Amino acid sequence: MNEPVAVVTGGNRGIGLEVCRQLRELGYDVVLTARDAGKAERAAARIGVGHHRLDVTDDESAAALAGHLAERYGRLDVLVNNAAIHYDSWQRASGADLAVVREAMETNLYGPWRTVLALLPLMRRGRHGRIVNVSSEAGSLAAMDGGTPAYGTSKAALNALTRMLASELRDDRILVNAICPGWVATDMGGAGGRPVEHGAASVVWGVTLPDDGPTGGFFRDGQRVRW
Repeated sequence: MNEPVAVVTGGNRGIGLEVCRQLRELGYDVVLTARDAGKAERAAARIGVGHHRLDVTDDESAAALAGHLAERYGRLDVLVNNAAIHYDSWQRASGADLAVVREAMETNLYGPWRTVLALLPLMRRGRHGRIVNVSSEAGSLAAMDGGTPAYGTSKAALNALTRMLASELRDDRILVNAICPGWVATDMGGAGGRPVEHGAASVVWGVTLPDDGPTGGFFRDGQRVRW
């Protein structure tokens, strides 16, 4: 198996599913993951990729995915941390429900972090890895206001994690970047956004960077976004 192996979290719908499809078209051996095993299997069957259950909030689930990848492939080349929840446009920071904020942090920050910790040993074997954290301009401190406090703060924290991992993994030749797909017409984004194909292409750009490409950056459509 010479094709690069890529894992996409939250891959059963929206941007994640389209990222899986585009990576498959580029020749990647894709493992689509989702919290619901049945949804992962059905989505993967529609586009002809592999699948595995992954609940990013659960250590044992992340370890099980790592075991599956080690047994089947022996390595991992790409991790796209796409799974996210709670675009909480209904609340403001001054009156936020902190239970919602905690839930967002568990999935949107600790989820990617947990997944990286579980899969990093496999990525280090190849010394040619790519970690793409699907972020949002809602997490940009330069553009932030009081809206979507759970989502915005969790994505700002994900951006910080991106910077830290990029610095630490540079010597392992693993590039780590945060990618904003833009406002995309998905179940989370709602109607009116740009086509999902365009948002996914922004993410795939981060996957296909050359070895001397940027790391520790925040991008949309290949252009830098203000932190």
